[in-house]
Amino acid sequence: MIKKTVLKYTLNIGLLLTGLSLSAQNPIIQTKFTADPAPMVYKDTVFLYTSHDEDDAFGFKMKDWLLYTSTDMVNWTDHGVVASLKDFKWTDPENGAWAPQVIERNGKFYMYCPMPGQRGIGVLVADSPYGPFKDPIGKPLVKNSSDDIDPTVLIDNDGQAYLYWGNPNLWYVKLNKDMISVDGPVVKDPSIAKVKGSPDPFHYQEGPWAWKRNGNYYMAYASTCCPEGIGYAMGKSTTGPWEYKGMIMDSDKRSNGNHPGIIDYKGKSYVFGFNYNLGKQTISKHYERRSICVSELTYNADGTIQKLPFWNPEGVKRIATLNPYEKVEAETIAYSEGLKTEKMTEWERNNPYDTGKKITDRLVVSSINNGDYLKVQGVDFSKGTKFLEVSVASMNGGSIEIHTDAVDGPILGTIQVTGKAEGDVFKTIKSPVKNIKGVHDLYFVFKGSKELFYFDWWKFSAS
Repeated sequence: MIKKTVLKYTLNIGLLLTGLSLSAQNPIIQTKFTADPAPMVYKDTVFLYTSHDEDDAFGFKMKDWLLYTSTDMVNWTDHGVVASLKDFKWTDPENGAWAPQVIERNGKFYMYCPMPGQRGIGVLVADSPYGPFKDPIGKPLVKNSSDDIDPTVLIDNDGQAYLYWGNPNLWYVKLNKDMISVDGPVVKDPSIAKVKGSPDPFHYQEGPWAWKRNGNYYMAYASTCCPEGIGYAMGKSTTGPWEYKGMIMDSDKRSNGNHPGIIDYKGKSYVFGFNYNLGKQTISKHYERRSICVSELTYNADGTIQKLPFWNPEGVKRIATLNPYEKVEAETIAYSEGLKTEKMTEWERNNPYDTGKKITDRLVVSSINNGDYLKVQGVDFSKGTKFLEVSVASMNGGSIEIHTDAVDGPILGTIQVTGKAEGDVFKTIKSPVKNIKGVHDLYFVFKGSKELFYFDWWKFSAS
Protein backbone atom coordinates (compact mmCIF):
# COMPACT_ATOMS: atom_id res chain seq x y z
CA MET A 1 0.00 0.00 0.00
CA ILE A 2 2.93 2.36 0.68
CA LYS A 3 4.22 1.81 -2.87
CA LYS A 4 0.80 2.53 -4.36
CA THR A 5 0.39 5.65 -2.28
CA VAL A 6 3.78 7.03 -3.32
CA LEU A 7 3.13 6.47 -7.02
CA LYS A 8 -0.44 7.79 -6.73
CA TYR A 9 0.89 10.97 -5.14
CA THR A 10 3.49 11.26 -7.88
CA LEU A 11 0.93 10.89 -10.67
CA ASN A 12 -1.98 12.76 -9.09
CA ILE A 13 -0.38 15.80 -7.47
CA GLY A 14 2.66 15.97 -9.73
CA LEU A 15 0.63 16.84 -12.80
CA LEU A 16 -0.77 19.85 -10.99
CA LEU A 17 2.60 20.97 -9.68
CA THR A 18 4.25 20.89 -13.09
CA GLY A 19 1.29 22.32 -14.97
CA LEU A 20 1.21 19.49 -17.50
CA SER A 21 -1.80 19.30 -19.77
CA LEU A 22 -4.37 16.71 -18.87
CA SER A 23 -4.42 15.72 -22.54
CA ALA A 24 -0.71 14.85 -22.58
CA GLN A 25 0.13 11.39 -23.93
CA ASN A 26 3.83 11.10 -23.08
CA PRO A 27 4.82 9.12 -21.13
CA ILE A 28 2.47 6.53 -22.65
CA ILE A 29 2.26 4.32 -19.53
CA GLN A 30 1.27 5.97 -16.24
CA THR A 31 0.22 3.02 -14.05
CA LYS A 32 3.74 1.57 -13.73
CA PHE A 33 7.31 2.71 -14.22
CA THR A 34 8.57 1.28 -17.53
CA ALA A 35 11.83 1.50 -19.46
CA ASP A 36 13.85 -0.04 -22.30
CA PRO A 37 11.05 -0.24 -24.91
CA ALA A 38 11.21 -3.18 -27.31
CA PRO A 39 8.36 -2.75 -29.82
CA MET A 40 7.49 -5.55 -32.24
CA VAL A 41 4.90 -5.39 -35.02
CA TYR A 42 3.08 -8.69 -35.45
CA LYS A 43 0.11 -8.88 -37.79
CA ASP A 44 -1.99 -5.77 -37.05
CA THR A 45 -0.73 -5.08 -33.51
CA VAL A 46 2.22 -3.38 -31.84
CA PHE A 47 3.57 -5.54 -29.02
CA LEU A 48 5.57 -3.33 -26.66
CA TYR A 49 7.81 -5.32 -24.32
CA THR A 50 9.35 -3.30 -21.52
CA SER A 51 11.58 -3.56 -18.52
CA HIS A 52 9.98 -2.53 -15.23
CA ASP A 53 11.32 -0.28 -12.50
CA GLU A 54 9.78 -1.06 -9.13
CA ASP A 55 7.83 1.73 -7.46
CA ASP A 56 10.39 2.05 -4.65
CA ALA A 57 13.53 1.83 -6.82
CA PHE A 58 16.49 4.02 -5.88
CA GLY A 59 18.92 2.48 -8.37
CA PHE A 60 18.02 -0.24 -10.85
CA LYS A 61 15.48 -2.51 -9.15
CA MET A 62 14.06 -4.70 -11.92
CA LYS A 63 12.67 -8.22 -11.60
CA ASP A 64 10.43 -8.81 -14.60
CA TRP A 65 9.37 -7.75 -18.10
CA LEU A 66 5.96 -6.36 -19.05
CA LEU A 67 3.85 -6.35 -22.21
CA TYR A 68 1.54 -3.69 -23.64
CA THR A 69 -0.31 -3.79 -26.97
CA SER A 70 -1.93 -1.22 -29.23
CA THR A 71 -3.56 -1.04 -32.65
CA ASP A 72 -3.87 2.76 -32.69
CA MET A 73 -0.64 3.97 -31.01
CA VAL A 74 -2.49 5.87 -28.28
CA ASN A 75 -4.56 3.32 -26.32
CA TRP A 76 -2.24 0.76 -24.69
CA THR A 77 -3.58 -2.45 -23.15
CA ASP A 78 -1.63 -3.74 -20.15
CA HIS A 79 -1.00 -7.51 -20.21
CA GLY A 80 1.06 -7.57 -17.04
CA VAL A 81 4.22 -9.59 -16.49
CA VAL A 82 5.14 -11.55 -19.60
CA ALA A 83 8.41 -13.02 -18.25
CA SER A 84 10.73 -12.65 -15.28
CA LEU A 85 14.18 -13.57 -14.03
CA LYS A 86 12.55 -16.58 -12.36
CA ASP A 87 12.11 -18.09 -15.84
CA PHE A 88 15.89 -18.56 -15.92
CA LYS A 89 16.70 -21.18 -13.28
CA TRP A 90 20.42 -20.53 -13.59
CA THR A 91 20.49 -16.83 -12.69
CA ASP A 92 19.76 -14.51 -9.77
CA PRO A 93 15.97 -14.00 -9.67
CA GLU A 94 16.00 -10.94 -7.41
CA ASN A 95 17.26 -8.06 -9.56
CA GLY A 96 18.69 -7.27 -12.98
CA ALA A 97 15.88 -7.72 -15.55
CA TRP A 98 17.34 -5.16 -17.92
CA ALA A 99 16.57 -4.30 -21.56
CA PRO A 100 15.08 -7.20 -23.61
CA GLN A 101 13.98 -7.64 -27.21
CA VAL A 102 11.43 -10.05 -28.76
CA ILE A 103 11.41 -11.17 -32.39
CA GLU A 104 9.16 -13.56 -34.31
CA ARG A 105 10.41 -16.32 -36.58
CA ASN A 106 8.38 -19.14 -38.15
CA GLY A 107 5.51 -18.67 -35.74
CA LYS A 108 7.62 -18.70 -32.59
CA PHE A 109 8.65 -15.74 -30.46
CA TYR A 110 12.16 -15.37 -29.09
CA MET A 111 12.92 -13.10 -26.16
CA TYR A 112 16.56 -12.12 -25.58
CA CYS A 113 17.34 -10.95 -22.06
CA PRO A 114 20.50 -9.74 -20.33
CA MET A 115 21.28 -11.57 -17.13
CA PRO A 116 22.32 -9.94 -13.84
CA GLY A 117 25.82 -10.26 -12.45
CA GLN A 118 27.60 -10.60 -15.81
CA ARG A 119 26.00 -13.98 -16.46
CA GLY A 120 25.56 -13.30 -20.16
CA ILE A 121 22.49 -13.09 -22.37
CA GLY A 122 19.68 -15.64 -22.11
CA VAL A 123 16.85 -16.55 -24.46
CA LEU A 124 13.23 -17.53 -23.90
CA VAL A 125 10.78 -18.91 -26.47
CA ALA A 126 6.98 -18.94 -26.74
CA ASP A 127 4.31 -20.04 -29.19
CA SER A 128 2.44 -16.77 -28.71
CA PRO A 129 3.60 -13.16 -28.38
CA TYR A 130 1.67 -13.10 -25.09
CA GLY A 131 3.71 -16.02 -23.74
CA PRO A 132 4.21 -18.08 -21.71
CA PHE A 133 7.94 -17.81 -22.40
CA LYS A 134 10.21 -20.70 -21.43
CA ASP A 135 13.97 -21.22 -21.33
CA PRO A 136 14.85 -23.76 -24.07
CA ILE A 137 18.56 -24.19 -23.29
CA GLY A 138 18.99 -23.71 -19.54
CA LYS A 139 22.18 -21.66 -19.89
CA PRO A 140 23.43 -18.40 -21.43
CA LEU A 141 23.10 -18.09 -25.19
CA VAL A 142 26.09 -15.71 -25.07
CA LYS A 143 28.57 -15.22 -22.25
CA ASN A 144 31.34 -13.01 -23.55
CA SER A 145 32.31 -10.12 -21.26
CA SER A 146 31.08 -7.49 -18.85
CA ASP A 147 29.57 -5.74 -21.92
CA ASP A 148 26.81 -8.38 -22.15
CA ILE A 149 23.70 -6.20 -21.90
CA ASP A 150 21.04 -4.69 -24.19
CA PRO A 151 20.53 -7.37 -26.87
CA THR A 152 18.92 -6.54 -30.22
CA VAL A 153 18.21 -8.88 -33.14
CA LEU A 154 17.98 -8.43 -36.91
CA ILE A 155 16.97 -11.12 -39.41
CA ASP A 156 18.27 -10.21 -42.87
CA ASN A 157 16.44 -10.94 -46.12
CA ASP A 158 18.54 -14.06 -46.70
CA GLY A 159 17.30 -15.49 -43.39
CA GLN A 160 20.52 -14.99 -41.48
CA ALA A 161 19.87 -13.66 -37.97
CA TYR A 162 22.29 -11.50 -36.02
CA LEU A 163 22.39 -10.74 -32.30
CA TYR A 164 23.98 -7.43 -31.27
CA TRP A 165 24.61 -6.08 -27.77
CA GLY A 166 27.01 -4.15 -25.59
CA ASN A 167 28.04 -1.30 -23.28
CA PRO A 168 30.37 0.48 -23.98
CA ASN A 169 31.37 -1.63 -27.01
CA LEU A 170 29.18 -3.08 -29.77
CA TRP A 171 29.39 -6.85 -30.25
CA TYR A 172 27.59 -9.22 -32.59
CA VAL A 173 27.27 -12.90 -33.42
CA LYS A 174 25.36 -14.89 -36.03
CA LEU A 175 22.42 -16.97 -34.83
CA ASN A 176 21.44 -20.33 -36.25
CA LYS A 177 17.98 -20.76 -37.75
CA ASP A 178 16.76 -22.22 -34.44
CA MET A 179 17.43 -18.76 -32.90
CA ILE A 180 18.66 -20.40 -29.68
CA SER A 181 22.24 -21.20 -30.69
CA VAL A 182 25.09 -19.22 -32.23
CA ASP A 183 26.92 -19.76 -35.51
CA GLY A 184 30.55 -18.74 -35.34
CA PRO A 185 32.60 -16.45 -33.12
CA VAL A 186 31.56 -13.34 -31.23
CA VAL A 187 32.87 -10.23 -33.02
CA LYS A 188 33.68 -6.81 -31.57
CA ASP A 189 32.51 -4.26 -34.13
CA PRO A 190 35.53 -2.26 -35.31
CA SER A 191 33.68 0.52 -37.13
CA ILE A 192 31.42 2.08 -34.56
CA ALA A 193 34.20 3.64 -32.49
CA LYS A 194 34.76 6.68 -34.72
CA VAL A 195 33.08 8.57 -37.54
CA LYS A 196 34.69 7.69 -40.85
CA GLY A 197 37.30 10.31 -41.75
CA SER A 198 36.84 12.23 -38.50
CA PRO A 199 38.51 12.16 -35.10
CA ASP A 200 35.13 12.66 -33.42
CA PRO A 201 33.78 9.53 -31.71
CA PHE A 202 30.40 7.99 -32.41
CA HIS A 203 29.54 8.46 -28.75
CA TYR A 204 28.09 4.97 -28.79
CA GLN A 205 27.23 4.06 -25.22
CA GLU A 206 24.65 1.25 -24.98
CA GLY A 207 21.15 0.17 -25.97
CA PRO A 208 21.70 -0.76 -29.64
CA TRP A 209 18.67 -1.23 -31.89
CA ALA A 210 19.25 -2.78 -35.33
CA TRP A 211 16.83 -2.68 -38.27
CA LYS A 212 16.66 -2.64 -42.06
CA ARG A 213 14.51 -0.33 -44.17
CA ASN A 214 14.42 0.21 -47.93
CA GLY A 215 17.75 -1.56 -48.38
CA ASN A 216 19.51 0.47 -45.69
CA TYR A 217 20.87 -1.02 -42.48
CA TYR A 218 20.55 1.04 -39.30
CA MET A 219 22.02 0.95 -35.83
CA ALA A 220 20.49 3.34 -33.28
CA TYR A 221 21.82 3.54 -29.75
CA ALA A 222 21.93 5.50 -26.51
CA SER A 223 24.63 8.09 -27.10
CA THR A 224 27.07 9.50 -24.54
CA CYS A 225 26.55 9.26 -20.80
CA CYS A 226 25.11 11.03 -19.01
CA PRO A 227 22.50 12.27 -19.94
CA GLU A 228 22.04 10.06 -23.02
CA GLY A 229 20.57 11.05 -26.35
CA ILE A 230 19.79 8.73 -29.27
CA GLY A 231 22.33 8.58 -32.08
CA TYR A 232 22.31 6.43 -35.20
CA ALA A 233 24.56 5.04 -37.90
CA MET A 234 23.91 3.48 -41.29
CA GLY A 235 25.65 0.66 -43.11
CA LYS A 236 25.55 -1.39 -46.29
CA SER A 237 25.32 -4.74 -44.53
CA THR A 238 24.27 -6.30 -41.24
CA THR A 239 27.83 -6.00 -39.98
CA GLY A 240 28.55 -2.49 -41.22
CA PRO A 241 30.89 -0.84 -41.57
CA TRP A 242 28.73 1.68 -39.72
CA GLU A 243 28.84 5.34 -40.65
CA TYR A 244 27.61 7.83 -38.09
CA LYS A 245 24.74 9.94 -39.44
CA GLY A 246 23.72 12.09 -36.50
CA MET A 247 21.30 12.29 -33.60
CA ILE A 248 17.70 11.16 -33.64
CA MET A 249 17.29 13.03 -30.37
CA ASP A 250 19.80 15.10 -28.42
CA SER A 251 20.43 14.35 -24.78
CA ASP A 252 18.52 16.37 -22.23
CA LYS A 253 19.27 17.03 -18.57
CA ARG A 254 15.69 16.00 -17.73
CA SER A 255 16.49 12.39 -18.64
CA ASN A 256 19.58 10.57 -17.41
CA GLY A 257 19.32 7.60 -19.78
CA ASN A 258 17.69 6.51 -23.02
CA HIS A 259 17.05 3.35 -25.02
CA PRO A 260 15.67 3.39 -28.58
CA GLY A 261 13.12 1.01 -30.07
CA ILE A 262 12.14 1.74 -33.68
CA ILE A 263 9.35 0.34 -35.89
CA ASP A 264 7.28 0.98 -39.00
CA TYR A 265 3.55 0.55 -38.43
CA LYS A 266 0.53 1.29 -40.63
CA GLY A 267 2.51 3.52 -42.95
CA LYS A 268 4.24 5.53 -40.23
CA SER A 269 7.54 5.21 -38.36
CA TYR A 270 8.01 5.55 -34.61
CA VAL A 271 10.83 5.78 -32.11
CA PHE A 272 10.30 4.74 -28.50
CA GLY A 273 12.48 5.67 -25.57
CA PHE A 274 11.98 6.90 -22.03
CA ASN A 275 12.21 9.83 -19.69
CA TYR A 276 11.88 10.35 -15.94
CA ASN A 277 8.94 12.75 -15.98
CA LEU A 278 6.48 10.86 -13.81
CA GLY A 279 8.97 10.28 -11.03
CA LYS A 280 10.46 13.76 -11.18
CA GLN A 281 7.13 15.49 -10.80
CA THR A 282 7.40 15.20 -7.02
CA ILE A 283 10.93 13.91 -6.30
CA SER A 284 13.94 16.19 -6.78
CA LYS A 285 16.80 13.69 -6.52
CA HIS A 286 17.63 11.01 -9.09
CA TYR A 287 15.89 7.65 -8.86
CA GLU A 288 15.75 4.99 -11.56
CA ARG A 289 12.00 5.22 -12.09
CA ARG A 290 11.55 5.66 -15.81
CA SER A 291 8.60 6.03 -18.17
CA ILE A 292 8.35 5.07 -21.84
CA CYS A 293 7.60 7.72 -24.47
CA VAL A 294 7.04 7.62 -28.24
CA SER A 295 7.46 10.07 -31.13
CA GLU A 296 6.80 9.81 -34.85
CA LEU A 297 9.96 9.37 -36.91
CA THR A 298 10.54 10.96 -40.33
CA TYR A 299 13.03 9.67 -42.92
CA ASN A 300 14.59 11.85 -45.59
CA ALA A 301 14.70 10.73 -49.24
CA ASP A 302 18.27 9.42 -48.80
CA GLY A 303 17.27 7.28 -45.80
CA THR A 304 18.69 9.57 -43.14
CA ILE A 305 16.50 10.49 -40.18
CA GLN A 306 15.25 13.93 -39.19
CA LYS A 307 16.22 15.00 -35.70
CA LEU A 308 13.42 15.14 -33.13
CA PRO A 309 13.00 17.40 -30.11
CA PHE A 310 13.18 15.80 -26.70
CA TRP A 311 10.05 13.75 -25.96
CA ASN A 312 7.09 16.03 -26.62
CA PRO A 313 4.26 15.73 -24.07
CA GLU A 314 1.63 15.38 -26.81
CA GLY A 315 2.97 12.04 -28.00
CA VAL A 316 1.71 10.78 -31.36
CA LYS A 317 -1.56 11.01 -33.26
CA ARG A 318 -4.17 8.27 -33.13
CA ILE A 319 -4.22 6.13 -36.30
CA ALA A 320 -7.29 3.95 -35.66
CA THR A 321 -10.50 3.89 -33.61
CA LEU A 322 -11.70 1.78 -30.69
CA ASN A 323 -14.78 -0.46 -30.89
CA PRO A 324 -16.94 0.10 -27.77
CA TYR A 325 -19.43 -2.67 -28.62
CA GLU A 326 -16.89 -5.37 -27.82
CA LYS A 327 -15.60 -5.97 -24.30
CA VAL A 328 -12.77 -3.50 -23.63
CA GLU A 329 -10.34 -4.27 -20.84
CA ALA A 330 -10.29 -1.43 -18.30
CA GLU A 331 -6.49 -1.51 -18.43
CA THR A 332 -6.70 -0.24 -22.03
CA ILE A 333 -5.60 3.32 -21.36
CA ALA A 334 -4.50 6.35 -23.35
CA TYR A 335 -3.85 8.36 -20.20
CA SER A 336 -4.68 8.00 -16.53
CA GLU A 337 -4.23 9.77 -13.26
CA GLY A 338 -3.71 8.12 -9.87
CA LEU A 339 -4.33 4.53 -11.02
CA LYS A 340 -2.45 1.24 -10.91
CA THR A 341 -2.97 -2.12 -12.57
CA GLU A 342 -2.53 -5.52 -10.98
CA LYS A 343 -3.17 -9.19 -11.56
CA MET A 344 -5.86 -10.86 -9.42
CA THR A 345 -6.97 -14.48 -9.12
CA GLU A 346 -10.58 -15.08 -8.18
CA TRP A 347 -11.34 -18.24 -6.19
CA GLU A 348 -14.55 -19.92 -5.10
CA ARG A 349 -13.33 -19.90 -1.47
CA ASN A 350 -16.22 -21.96 -0.08
CA ASN A 351 -14.75 -22.35 3.42
CA PRO A 352 -11.73 -21.07 5.36
CA TYR A 353 -9.73 -24.24 4.72
CA ASP A 354 -10.19 -24.55 0.96
CA THR A 355 -9.70 -22.05 -1.83
CA GLY A 356 -12.09 -24.02 -4.02
CA LYS A 357 -11.83 -23.90 -7.78
CA LYS A 358 -10.11 -21.03 -9.51
CA ILE A 359 -12.72 -18.89 -11.24
CA THR A 360 -10.32 -16.86 -13.37
CA ASP A 361 -7.20 -14.71 -13.52
CA ARG A 362 -7.80 -11.03 -14.15
CA LEU A 363 -5.68 -8.00 -14.85
CA VAL A 364 -7.59 -5.04 -13.42
CA VAL A 365 -7.35 -1.33 -12.76
CA SER A 366 -6.74 -0.79 -9.05
CA SER A 367 -5.85 1.88 -6.50
CA ILE A 368 -9.00 3.78 -7.54
CA ASN A 369 -9.81 6.79 -5.36
CA ASN A 370 -11.95 9.88 -5.61
CA GLY A 371 -10.96 12.09 -8.56
CA ASP A 372 -8.84 9.51 -10.33
CA TYR A 373 -9.64 8.93 -13.98
CA LEU A 374 -8.68 7.01 -17.07
CA LYS A 375 -8.97 8.18 -20.65
CA VAL A 376 -9.40 6.22 -23.88
CA GLN A 377 -9.01 7.96 -27.22
CA GLY A 378 -11.02 7.66 -30.41
CA VAL A 379 -14.05 5.57 -29.40
CA ASP A 380 -16.23 5.03 -32.49
CA PHE A 381 -19.91 5.21 -31.54
CA SER A 382 -21.16 4.53 -35.07
CA LYS A 383 -24.16 2.57 -33.73
CA GLY A 384 -25.11 4.99 -30.98
CA THR A 385 -25.32 4.16 -27.29
CA LYS A 386 -28.06 2.84 -25.00
CA PHE A 387 -26.45 0.94 -22.10
CA LEU A 388 -23.01 0.62 -20.53
CA GLU A 389 -21.88 -2.54 -18.73
CA VAL A 390 -18.92 -2.60 -16.38
CA SER A 391 -17.30 -5.39 -14.37
CA VAL A 392 -16.20 -4.28 -10.90
CA ALA A 393 -15.39 -5.68 -7.48
CA SER A 394 -16.39 -3.21 -4.79
CA MET A 395 -14.46 -2.43 -1.64
CA ASN A 396 -16.21 0.74 -0.48
CA GLY A 397 -18.42 1.51 -3.44
CA GLY A 398 -18.66 4.73 -5.38
CA SER A 399 -19.51 5.83 -8.88
CA ILE A 400 -18.06 6.07 -12.38
CA GLU A 401 -18.91 9.19 -14.34
CA ILE A 402 -18.42 8.77 -18.09
CA HIS A 403 -17.44 12.10 -19.67
CA THR A 404 -16.94 12.75 -23.37
CA ASP A 405 -14.02 14.59 -24.96
CA ALA A 406 -12.70 16.17 -21.73
CA VAL A 407 -12.28 15.13 -18.12
CA ASP A 408 -14.94 17.67 -17.24
CA GLY A 409 -16.87 17.31 -20.51
CA PRO A 410 -20.54 16.34 -20.95
CA ILE A 411 -21.62 13.34 -18.87
CA LEU A 412 -22.73 10.40 -20.98
CA GLY A 413 -23.89 8.45 -17.94
CA THR A 414 -23.05 7.39 -14.39
CA ILE A 415 -22.50 3.90 -13.00
CA GLN A 416 -23.36 3.48 -9.33
CA VAL A 417 -21.31 0.83 -7.52
CA THR A 418 -23.24 0.16 -4.33
CA GLY A 419 -21.69 -2.98 -2.86
CA LYS A 420 -19.13 -2.92 -0.04
CA ALA A 421 -16.58 -5.40 1.31
CA GLU A 422 -16.75 -7.37 -1.95
CA GLY A 423 -13.29 -6.71 -3.32
CA ASP A 424 -12.88 -10.39 -4.23
CA VAL A 425 -16.23 -10.75 -6.05
CA PHE A 426 -16.62 -9.33 -9.53
CA LYS A 427 -20.09 -8.28 -10.63
CA THR A 428 -21.43 -6.84 -13.87
CA ILE A 429 -23.41 -3.61 -13.55
CA LYS A 430 -25.55 -2.35 -16.45
CA SER A 431 -26.80 1.23 -16.61
CA PRO A 432 -28.53 3.37 -19.25
CA VAL A 433 -26.55 6.15 -20.94
CA LYS A 434 -27.37 9.00 -23.29
CA ASN A 435 -27.37 8.25 -27.00
CA ILE A 436 -24.40 9.71 -28.87
CA LYS A 437 -22.76 8.98 -32.21
CA GLY A 438 -19.45 9.78 -33.80
CA VAL A 439 -15.87 9.38 -32.59
CA HIS A 440 -15.20 10.62 -29.07
CA ASP A 441 -12.61 10.41 -26.33
CA LEU A 442 -13.98 8.89 -23.12
CA TYR A 443 -13.02 9.74 -19.56
CA PHE A 444 -13.99 7.35 -16.77
CA VAL A 445 -13.94 9.60 -13.70
CA PHE A 446 -14.16 7.89 -10.31
CA LYS A 447 -16.04 9.36 -7.34
CA GLY A 448 -16.41 8.23 -3.72
CA SER A 449 -14.47 7.90 -0.48
CA LYS A 450 -11.57 5.61 0.47
CA GLU A 451 -10.40 3.00 -2.06
CA LEU A 452 -13.45 2.41 -4.23
CA PHE A 453 -13.34 -0.79 -6.31
CA TYR A 454 -11.43 -2.84 -8.85
CA PHE A 455 -12.34 -2.23 -12.51
CA ASP A 456 -12.07 -5.16 -14.95
CA TRP A 457 -13.79 -4.25 -18.25
CA TRP A 458 -16.48 -2.15 -19.95
CA LYS A 459 -18.80 -2.51 -22.95
CA PHE A 460 -21.48 -0.37 -24.60
CA SER A 461 -24.74 -1.52 -26.15
CA ALA A 462 -25.91 0.13 -29.37
CA SER A 463 -29.00 2.30 -29.46
